[in-house]
Amino acid sequence: MKIGIDISQVVYGTGVSLYTKNLFSNLLKIDRQDEYILFAGTLRRKADILRIFPQTRVFPVPPTLADILWNRLHVLPIEKLIGPVDVFHSSDWAEPPSMAFKVTTVHDLIPLKFPKLIHRRILETHVRRLEWVKKESNRVIVPSRSTMEDLVNYGVSESKIRIIPEAGILTRSDGEYISKAKAKYKILGDYLVAFASGPYKNISRIKKAFELSSAGKNLKLVIIGRQSMNLVKEDRNVRLTGYISESELAALISGSRGLIFASLYEGFGQPILDAFSCKVPVVTSNIGSMPEIAGEAAVLVDPYSTESISEGIEKILRGPKAYIEKGTRRVSEFSWQKTAEMTLKVYKEVGK
Repeated sequence: MKIGIDISQVVYGTGVSLYTKNLFSNLLKIDRQDEYILFAGTLRRKADILRIFPQTRVFPVPPTLADILWNRLHVLPIEKLIGPVDVFHSSDWAEPPSMAFKVTTVHDLIPLKFPKLIHRRILETHVRRLEWVKKESNRVIVPSRSTMEDLVNYGVSESKIRIIPEAGILTRSDGEYISKAKAKYKILGDYLVAFASGPYKNISRIKKAFELSSAGKNLKLVIIGRQSMNLVKEDRNVRLTGYISESELAALISGSRGLIFASLYEGFGQPILDAFSCKVPVVTSNIGSMPEIAGEAAVLVDPYSTESISEGIEKILRGPKAYIEKGTRRVSEFSWQKTAEMTLKVYKEVGK
């Protein structure tokens, strides 16, 4: 069987990039029977893509052109570029027409749920793309039941959807790496970590909850990632790191007293698993996919209530050991090999 895969987004440093790299690396390891044809469209990142997957067929089709060709006009079947395939797995950006058994992954519906927080061009691209998914995709992979329910509400047939959990990417760092990362970002003493890559990460309420709790008197709050709309400012107890490398991320999470991940929405919630791997306790939201991923291993809170988040912080600080032990057991249930095996089963549904 010939399987065509769009890996264009592998180089952008996003959650989708990590999914693309880890899933397809594992697929190539476990499946020696089928032929994989990797495709990427880019103007400037060809060398970066080939460093990750040297066998990729790269074409000068940047994201804007991909949207026009495949989401707007819906012309140029993918077979014109990569030849005939039995299965085609598209990216989460563009839906080219194809005669193959079409598979796509929908990680979340953030653009549709938070349209005022998303750049208009990105929102319009995802809306166009999802319409083609609804019409043409034979199978739609989602990372959680929560995302499946969102898609069904959007009009995608539940019979097409397959829930395939993703996995974490980090492992616990040792003391040397932790010390270097703390020194680089001027973090003195103990601290908690949170993420601020978008307004839906709820960072303003998390900061207020941190200040309400006893942690605000004794600890620092380290906020990782590029902020959208500059929601919080650095002060005596708050450090803003901006974008950091994967190794620094592992070090800062490993050295923390806990992860505060009280997001308003997540399609999966990979940082929960990363924190479990780094052996730190987690406070996360009781809505969407987050309780589904965390199971009973995290403290679940109402993300719309600063008091609830603050109480969650107090819980992990009072008794971290039990949550760390539960998190270690929980994260062992997820792996990229398992994700790849489940994805391969979807490909084998061709013709059914």
